[in-house]
Amino acid sequence: MTTGFYWDEQCFWFSGGNYAFTQPVGGLVQPLAAGGIPESPETKRRLKNLMDVTGLTRTLVNNSANAASTETLLRVHPQSYLESFFNASQGAGGELGLRTPFGHGGYEQAALSTGLACRAVTDVMAGRVKNAYSLSRPPGHHCLPDFPNGFCLFANIAVAVQAARAIQPELKVAILDWDVHHGNGTEAIFLEDPSTLTLSIHQENNYPLDTGAANVRGVDNSNVNIPLPPGAGHKTYLRVFSNIVRPALDRFKPDLIVVACGFDASSIDPLSRMLATVATFAALTRSIKQAAHDLCGDRLVLVHEGGYSEVYVPFCGHATIATLADSLIDAPDPFMTTFERRQPAQRFQTVFDEYIDELAEFHAK
Repeated sequence: MTTGFYWDEQCFWFSGGNYAFTQPVGGLVQPLAAGGIPESPETKRRLKNLMDVTGLTRTLVNNSANAASTETLLRVHPQSYLESFFNASQGAGGELGLRTPFGHGGYEQAALSTGLACRAVTDVMAGRVKNAYSLSRPPGHHCLPDFPNGFCLFANIAVAVQAARAIQPELKVAILDWDVHHGNGTEAIFLEDPSTLTLSIHQENNYPLDTGAANVRGVDNSNVNIPLPPGAGHKTYLRVFSNIVRPALDRFKPDLIVVACGFDASSIDPLSRMLATVATFAALTRSIKQAAHDLCGDRLVLVHEGGYSEVYVPFCGHATIATLADSLIDAPDPFMTTFERRQPAQRFQTVFDEYIDELAEFHAK
């Protein structure tokens, strides 16, 4: 078996509306020459292009998927929300929540994005592939059942998990979110579900401003929030995994691990200040692969979330997918020397380490 890669050109055609970065155009907000929200298709398209050029794509099992059906979406989202979204999508589009603009056909494109995640999970659970990466767009981890926000219109991972549970009701799932923003939608959906462990590593008070606190534990302490200060860097992410994430996974013993795989914690992302690098994402992928091997028979799915640097996301994604697939095909980080020198000085790293150790002790209780 090998790694499944799930993508569809139609997802790259999703339109983010008349925005200038995160602000609607109007008043004193001028249109941009290349308008729209930061969640543009180019980060994903350039990742796929880079994989094609290096040959990585050819080593994977490439698939598209059917759009998630109404029945599948209803396991998470209410009928009223689906109808509102669908009706607006048949016209010029609009915006239903907060920072979730969409154009004509947005419903179908978002349902396809969810469908990619669903098929990735289904194929891994059925043993058709060893593990999988879903290049979903639009993303999903901020979306609540009836309130889209943060560029997310359907809760891709939550829907995929519930679809798997329609086949295997007792499935225990761990969802690790290393997108730089708090996975508030995933948390809200599963907060009272002891069969789902949700873990979110995020920049504190970034987005949303009012969620992601460490003391939100959920039923049976099945929600683990790991808010990090800006500038935490490579070593801090690895310490978070070894001291907090892996122990939580060991205690929970999942049947499946799903990762909300955002690349917006990178050193040149416009929506964060976290200093992660290509090496960071490769190391996190190695660590979560080892956890999946030890705990749940290698059943691991990564679903694409954020990441807004058109230059750097492709290299972060390439390293992640190559690591997932045990591939030696490399796309060297063009910023490696610069970004290694920009990591926190030791006196600051000591502060970060002490903070992570305190947080680890808190979550171990």
